[in-house]
Amino acid sequence: MITMEHVRNLATERVREALTFGPVCRYGQITRCHGDVLHASGLRAPVGSRVIIETADGLASGDVVGFEARVLLVMAEQGTRGIMPGARVQVEHAAAAPMMGSALLGRVIDGRGNPLDGKLPPDAAEPWPLLGVPVNPMLRNRIEAPFDVGVRAINALATLGRGMRVGLFAGSGVGKTTLLGMMARYAEADIVVVGMIGERGREIREFIEDHLGEAQRRSVVVASPADDTALGRLHGAYRAAAIAEYWRAQGRHVLLLVDSLTRLAMALREIGLAVGEPPATKGYPPSVFGALSAYVERAGNGMAGQGSITAIYTVLVEGDDHVGDPVADTARSVLDGHIVLSRAMVEAAIYPPVDIAASLSRSMPAIVSAAHQHAASRFRALWCRRLEKQDIIDLGAYVPGRDLVLDEAIRRGPAMDDKVCRLAC
Repeated sequence: MITMEHVRNLATERVREALTFGPVCRYGQITRCHGDVLHASGLRAPVGSRVIIETADGLASGDVVGFEARVLLVMAEQGTRGIMPGARVQVEHAAAAPMMGSALLGRVIDGRGNPLDGKLPPDAAEPWPLLGVPVNPMLRNRIEAPFDVGVRAINALATLGRGMRVGLFAGSGVGKTTLLGMMARYAEADIVVVGMIGERGREIREFIEDHLGEAQRRSVVVASPADDTALGRLHGAYRAAAIAEYWRAQGRHVLLLVDSLTRLAMALREIGLAVGEPPATKGYPPSVFGALSAYVERAGNGMAGQGSITAIYTVLVEGDDHVGDPVADTARSVLDGHIVLSRAMVEAAIYPPVDIAASLSRSMPAIVSAAHQHAASRFRALWCRRLEKQDIIDLGAYVPGRDLVLDEAIRRGPAMDDKVCRLAC
């Protein structure tokens, strides 16, 4: 006969077993695969949660990107290859927090933190949230000091401030990678974090060996090449930002180079369309532009006692269209300045081909002397006036004396050309 004493003893034994073997794990299962989206039933988890999926070769990680009724929409970092119907899914309740530390310096890793340089995994032990730690905008330090990027044309005519977020706008083949390499080598930064998102695989090794050079010792390269999944590219960008945030919290001044913001937007577009978001401007769902703004806001100055993240994001403009591209428009509205590279200057063999007329640093008036600002403004005015009237000058239709500013621009033209060439070197 079962008495209350037996029931109490049984309950005590169950509690002891639970304490001994840890918490109960709840599993769901994959019921459908639609493109890159997996449907997982039998689980409850908020959007953004990490999950572990059983595959034919072991385990794979993924993210909850949405839900329909009682079914979770999941995307796997490694793609859907190897995932079978009925595969078990488990939710990781702890937020993703990559390990950080000085062991990352000089290393090349992928968006999941795995080494790509043939060495052992970095021996890092300090966690930092993958999605970052928000900074109260009222507690951020102001941009008060200039930041030497190692390129004199930018330092002189579009001076950047420490903690700025800047866009590098250019079409294909005009020297973005070369300019990023110059900044990584010569910028006055304690740590350089390079996020290569969606780039061609061969360019990653070429950038590290040909452009990064000796600066690799103080650098961390996070590479998510073009053949990576959309979620993998997204996590690569987030990991690069998280590494920069970690070093900022340690009081270091960090240069964050992300190449490119456009391919990050493309990864966000793939994810948004896969979960059923309606396409808007040029196929980009509305959520993409909010996600880009949130990503850019992770850079900048920290709070009192912390360092800074000076971020430079490349923006690939198709067909040199700097106006009609929605990603370029969004980047201009949320960044503190923009550097535009000119194809015409490439054809004239001026490197790096910084378009003086189109480039702008919004923080420059507050961080340079009045004399510097006046000289830069005068140089820009003369340069732009000569470019504007170059056609009638070449035709011989301009009569000296009609425009005193243009007369001065023509007179100083050879010296200005020589100055730009020397500044660019």
